[in-house]
Amino acid sequence: MNSKEFARRRRQLMHMIGHGGIAILPAAPVRTRSRDIEYRFRQDSDFYYLSGFAEPDAVAVLIPGRDNGEYLLFCRERDANKELWDGSRAGPGGAISTFGADDAFPIDDIDDILPGIMESCKRVYYTMGVYPEFDSRIADWVNSLRARESSGVHTPQEFVALDHLLHDMRLYKSRAEISALRKSAKVAVNAHTQAMQMVRPGLYEYEVEAEFVREFRRNDAWVSYNPIVGAGANTCTLHYIENNACLEDGDLLLIDAGCELDYYASDITRTIPVSGRFSPEQRVVYDIVLEAQLAAIDKTVKDNHWNEPHDAAVKVITRGLKKIGLLDGTLSRLIRDGAYKEFFMHRTGHWLGMDVHDVGDYKVGDGWRLFETGMVTTVEPGIYIPASRKVPARWRNIGIRIEDDVAVTNSGPDVLSKGLVKDPDEVESLMQR
Repeated sequence: MNSKEFARRRRQLMHMIGHGGIAILPAAPVRTRSRDIEYRFRQDSDFYYLSGFAEPDAVAVLIPGRDNGEYLLFCRERDANKELWDGSRAGPGGAISTFGADDAFPIDDIDDILPGIMESCKRVYYTMGVYPEFDSRIADWVNSLRARESSGVHTPQEFVALDHLLHDMRLYKSRAEISALRKSAKVAVNAHTQAMQMVRPGLYEYEVEAEFVREFRRNDAWVSYNPIVGAGANTCTLHYIENNACLEDGDLLLIDAGCELDYYASDITRTIPVSGRFSPEQRVVYDIVLEAQLAAIDKTVKDNHWNEPHDAAVKVITRGLKKIGLLDGTLSRLIRDGAYKEFFMHRTGHWLGMDVHDVGDYKVGDGWRLFETGMVTTVEPGIYIPASRKVPARWRNIGIRIEDDVAVTNSGPDVLSKGLVKDPDEVESLMQR
């Protein structure tokens, strides 16, 4: 992402904060996996969105209108010995020259510097509850100011939830962000395509998962969530991640896998026949889900409300389940009573961006939010028919989900993952190559 993009975001947020406000954002902490082994560090999305700074032990501070610099960055100092072990650091100098800070200080000096800056502010914008340890430091700084009020020290009068402003900003993607999401989707599309061509009876789910990891890392990307690679009965477990079963002839294989590239995520699902050919029953259910997804995508347009794609998918799926005999009753009654939820129990999409389940409210006031240009969502209806005595044997263990990433534009839905086949004939043709 170009440095000008981060600067633009900071200016926009400072404009909303206004004079007298101060925004404080801590970096993500390093997490321990086990004993003295750490997870790979991944920066806090809000922090990175404004700074582009990918190191831990850092705090970004925005003070609109401050004469001595509006954007401050507290970070680790350069340390040759520690950098030998853990890699290079930007240091305060790099925070200014490379990351656009107006001024920068060692993170160890924050207790001495930041409370004095807060003293001149009326409002503190901060997201409470994400990092409890840093919450305590904020409270300590405010209490230290309050303890000196009798001597004329000023204390900020108001605390404001920063995420309310920042997450609404993040909901509207710029052209640069849409481009980043498209690149992430392209890598995931290629991985799905290669996986489709390798699938055959006798492989294990983890072997298919490995193909995604290989393709992602080959493109300097990482998994954006734990991949779901479920065959047979596992297609009906929505968040199945064991990925250790053998692929059997006649099974379906549901693959929900996306990557994160340059901090932007993709989230794509396809369901394919292990043998390369859908059975008649699998094809019938697949066609219902595909019709539902296409209907939902058609509703993912500017000025429609958030729930319209879901309503469209529910109508198609309920009608389809009624047609094949898994639901009984009038269409309107089945929808009103939520009878479809036995087989389609989740929403049709979620916001997508720097996080797979990205930030942004789905309702504004008492109503659903309207789609606007720059919003990006997944569209992912599904039907899941686990083995049950009340379900005829021919339908059992058929789980199908089809998911794409869709951007809202002035000219209609833009399917960022459109390069991946989903027409059943095209799926079968690709698997036969």
